[in-house]
Amino acid sequence: MGLSDIKKELKKLDKEKIINLIADLYTKNKSVKEFFDFYVNPNERELFNKYRDKVFEAFYPKRGYGYNLKDGKQAISDFKKLGASSDLLADLMLFYVETGVQFTNDFGDINEAFYSSIESTYLAVLKLIRNESLLDKFSDRARKIVNDTIDIGWGFHDYLFDVYYQFYDDK
Repeated sequence: MGLSDIKKELKKLDKEKIINLIADLYTKNKSVKEFFDFYVNPNERELFNKYRDKVFEAFYPKRGYGYNLKDGKQAISDFKKLGASSDLLADLMLFYVETGVQFTNDFGDINEAFYSSIESTYLAVLKLIRNESLLDKFSDRARKIVNDTIDIGWGFHDYLFDVYYQFYDDK
């Protein structure tokens, strides 16, 4: 079933049935609830802080031990789906990279998969920043990330250095 089929079926319903359907979705589906909460009260800063905490907890969990990059990436993906501003999305993605770098500096070299995840997010956020004309706004943070990786192995620093200079010409 596709979107056009859903729209056709929804057009058959009266207003009260649509309201009941949405209310049912709201109570049964966490992501629908979050979407409508944001739709009704679009407080981007509050939402950003919530997802920033999720990213942080992916590296530094309150309970247990170890990082979970999947949870951090999922937080970014979920935040993006809610339609928040590109500025805050870029901020969250940079925070993911910064936290990954800090985690490595706290605990020592991790592994190639860890670095690949951080590298891909760094490249993606710099592309987003460029496309949204935000390079100047985030230049200090982007540079600091590279500077903070000097002692990290696996070619991580070299890769981030090369990516940084693809977007910034301050060699």
